Amino acid sequence: MGSDGTAPLRIGNASGFYGDRFTAMREMLEGGPLDVLTGDYLAELTMLILGRSRMKDPGGGYATTFLRQMEDCLGLAQDRGTKIVTNAGGLNPEGLASRLRELAQKLGLEVRIAHIEGDDLLPRAKELGLADGAYGQPLTANAYLGAWGIAECLKSGADVVVTGRVTDASLVTGPAAAHFGWARDDWDALAGATVAGHVLECGAQATGGNFAFFQEIYNVKALGFPIAEIHPDGSSVITKHDGTGGAVTTETVTAQLLYEIGGPRYLGPDVVTRFDTIELAQEGPDRVRVSGTKGEPPPATTKVCLNHLGGFRNEMTFVLTGLDLDAKAEWIKTQLEQGLAQRPQQLEWILARTDREDAATEQEASALLRCSVKDTDQRTVGRAFSSAAVELALASYPGFTMTAPPGDGIPYGVYTPAFVDAREIGHRAVLPDGGRVTVEPQDGTAPAVTDTQPALPEPYDPDAPVRRAPLGAVAGARSGDKGGDANIGVWARTDEQWRWLAHFLTENRLKHLLPETRELTVTRHLLPRLRAVNFVIEGLLQEGVSASTRFDPQGKGLGEWLRSRVVDIPEDLL
Repeated sequence: MGSDGTAPLRIGNASGFYGDRFTAMREMLEGGPLDVLTGDYLAELTMLILGRSRMKDPGGGYATTFLRQMEDCLGLAQDRGTKIVTNAGGLNPEGLASRLRELAQKLGLEVRIAHIEGDDLLPRAKELGLADGAYGQPLTANAYLGAWGIAECLKSGADVVVTGRVTDASLVTGPAAAHFGWARDDWDALAGATVAGHVLECGAQATGGNFAFFQEIYNVKALGFPIAEIHPDGSSVITKHDGTGGAVTTETVTAQLLYEIGGPRYLGPDVVTRFDTIELAQEGPDRVRVSGTKGEPPPATTKVCLNHLGGFRNEMTFVLTGLDLDAKAEWIKTQLEQGLAQRPQQLEWILARTDREDAATEQEASALLRCSVKDTDQRTVGRAFSSAAVELALASYPGFTMTAPPGDGIPYGVYTPAFVDAREIGHRAVLPDGGRVTVEPQDGTAPAVTDTQPALPEPYDPDAPVRRAPLGAVAGARSGDKGGDANIGVWARTDEQWRWLAHFLTENRLKHLLPETRELTVTRHLLPRLRAVNFVIEGLLQEGVSASTRFDPQGKGLGEWLRSRVVDIPEDLL
């Protein structure tokens, strides 16, 4: 790939997770011109799923969906001159690259396929200190590689680049760096491309998916997937193909920028991206310019995603209907716990009072009582537990019923992050001709920096008349998971609303509005250029998505819960 120095590089996305819309790849290729099409198939939970898959089939461990999409679209991509860059290689990028070569031969296509290796640290887990701790040897141990291996593959003429665990944004930053010939220390350009990659990585979330104000953009068409037109300085315009559903606005882009982030300094293996420098502007219908992003040298350590098999889990949910629900709940709790031959290592009850007084339907008169159990012994949380619950069906509270029959315990994973010296990671690009290029770690290290909070805007008039209303009347939000932590990004829609929100929505206020967070560490970060605050809630999701017993184990609904809370809002802002 090379650049004429002026034309933007058009990079689209066709997958935000393993299980996203299958037809999106063809839709993106047929919808308009693209230089590069990316696909993000990996998440922390996906690595666990692929790890268990690899235990059954050592030749697996990659996203099989991508291979089926390529059977349909590889020839189309070749005809359109569109490069494909994907992390669908998962735990076995070499294996997926090999399957793609077989597919190309079967289809009669001349396709140059490259892949990235070096992220899998499992064979060196003990040596690198990754096998220490409560869970011992991990099931998966993968470093988050950066963009430069992808860039090497594309510069060598690859048509398809398959990676394992790279940072999500690297799928965009790598092609941009190759196309424009950026240097390793072009921090601002790399940071700008990282922002574009962060916007694209979750697919339709940037075009109105999971958007707080969805009713303003709703239409019957399937949401289009996003495109970034990246310029030589790293700035970009976020857009989508004409005629597709959804919308691209400064707010849909803001919502995605706030998704699963921490502080304003967004650390990566190639650059530290300053999210507090991002400027957004609506350039036209479905066109948002992203500019002004500043970058800094990356840290000397690289993040590693560790997944362990934590044990086995099970749950049974009782339906409580009508009167005396608290008493009914206490009786079944006592009966079940006394009836267990062996108490699981972890047993948790959660009563969801979904019932209404004097309800017009039986469902509205009912509440759900869920019992979750975990143990390292599968038998303890298997039929010994679930059958004990069912055996009470004719001997417990009136109206006894359950939502599912008895079942066996299933394995769950525990996610933990780790950090290793970047010099310990053998990041290699395997080129289409079989040659290998080693990507050296970045020279030097980022200086130690302590995030400082920017100045607050002028307070809104403290004497302004207020009215009780949901917070969501003036603020949008998006939330998600980062291992066992959760984040909630909240943005105001106008400058005046931002003046109020920045002072009103403090850490203590969040804990008051979301009581589940009161005993946890909550950190607030200000992002004034986005009119936003971001909260990181440590430990809310326990030991990660697979192990969490929360009603919402990925924290996806936290932002909407927060928006539904009723608070005093100045009348002028409503």
